Amino acid sequence: MTVDPDYSLPSDFAWGVATSSYQVEGAVAEDGRLPSIWDTFSHTPGKVTAADTGDVACDHYHRWRDDIALMSTIGVDAYRFSIAWPRVQPGGDGPVNPDGLGFYDRLVDALLAAGITPYPTLYHWDLPQAMQDRGGWANRDTAERFAEYAGVVTAALGDRVTQWTTLNEPRCAAWIGHLEGRHAPGISDIATAVPVSYHLLLGHGLAAQAIRAQRPEARVGLVNLLSPCEPASGQPADVAAAARFDGHANRWWLDPVHGRGFPEDMLRVYQTDLPAKAGDDETIAAPLDWMGVNYYAPSVVADDPDGPPPYAREVSPSDGVRRTMLDWEIRAGGLGQVLLRLTQDYGTSRILVTENGSAWADTLTGDGRVHDPERLRYLREHIASCARAIENGVPLAGYFAWSLLDNFEWADGYRPRFGLVYVDFATQRRVLKDSGAAYADIIAAHRARTDADPATRPAS
Repeated sequence: MTVDPDYSLPSDFAWGVATSSYQVEGAVAEDGRLPSIWDTFSHTPGKVTAADTGDVACDHYHRWRDDIALMSTIGVDAYRFSIAWPRVQPGGDGPVNPDGLGFYDRLVDALLAAGITPYPTLYHWDLPQAMQDRGGWANRDTAERFAEYAGVVTAALGDRVTQWTTLNEPRCAAWIGHLEGRHAPGISDIATAVPVSYHLLLGHGLAAQAIRAQRPEARVGLVNLLSPCEPASGQPADVAAAARFDGHANRWWLDPVHGRGFPEDMLRVYQTDLPAKAGDDETIAAPLDWMGVNYYAPSVVADDPDGPPPYAREVSPSDGVRRTMLDWEIRAGGLGQVLLRLTQDYGTSRILVTENGSAWADTLTGDGRVHDPERLRYLREHIASCARAIENGVPLAGYFAWSLLDNFEWADGYRPRFGLVYVDFATQRRVLKDSGAAYADIIAAHRARTDADPATRPAS
């Protein structure tokens, strides 16, 4: 299976897979690592489906060599992973843990030896619990300590790592973790969530400065979860709700980093003051070398006057609409919409699709394989949407499938499977799914096509 021949991708297009530390590593108490907020949250009764935890997850901490071999089998040339702050600085600040940092040092060397470019993310939600005990992201101090941690990691790995992500999906860390309470640390309070959102973006800007102070040539990006927002009906209340939800989910995170400040209309909705200090706006709007887009589904929104801010809620897809096992609508065109918006409304000069994938209840069949036609179709459609976006002028430079492995899917535990590789969590056996083999074919076909066409080769 290949990308539709009607669409083309640049010859230097990056093909990748993605994971995150707490979702795959396991080894939560080994080599000096101390608990994160997700260790605490997942061990709190009633917070995670089936009382699942990331204690073992995919055991990537011990099996990373096998997982790099799987990446080579698929043929990816980029791997997006996250670095666990509680491995590197278990207390959130203070002494560096050499064993924890050494794990990522070895991982980076092995990736480069395999011809795979490392794309580390410095924060994918696993805040050291010690930092949460001191107030977490609601405190400005956490943003400052995050910048120190970023400097430590860059000093250790920056001689080999050129592509850095500061934060993954700050929208989820702030709103789901501190407003909705469905993710760690499990707080439901708008008066806490707004300062958390502010300090996350301040931490991003401070970390970008710290990275560049160590390595001026580093290329720094920020990853946001984005979705097109549309009203559930033509009723004025739903139309207004969709606009609020767009402000909450998209503009709140895009406007400040593009130098526009935090949206005034959303400040009126939240009715909470920002913990701003002089110079913060410029720090938050630190220049980006690229913007990462995580996309899964569109947001269809209804008015919810009795709910929490922004008084709008996403509704389930209508009957007959294709959806994943998590009830997320499948709409590849939504990816193209957010890519075009970044290009046209924000002037983004380089974009990566840093996560895109779908969850299904995959099983091993009698032939020892995993047949996942729904994911395979999803993958094909969304890559085709990327190609169409490029034809429409989007400066899209790469695509990272979520995820390399079935993993711990946060509050949903291990039931939803997003991987291109099936993981038997009891034995840790890995099996490349049909979708993983198809992704390998897509990558190989693209390379064969560009190698055969001199016009697509990069200039020497």
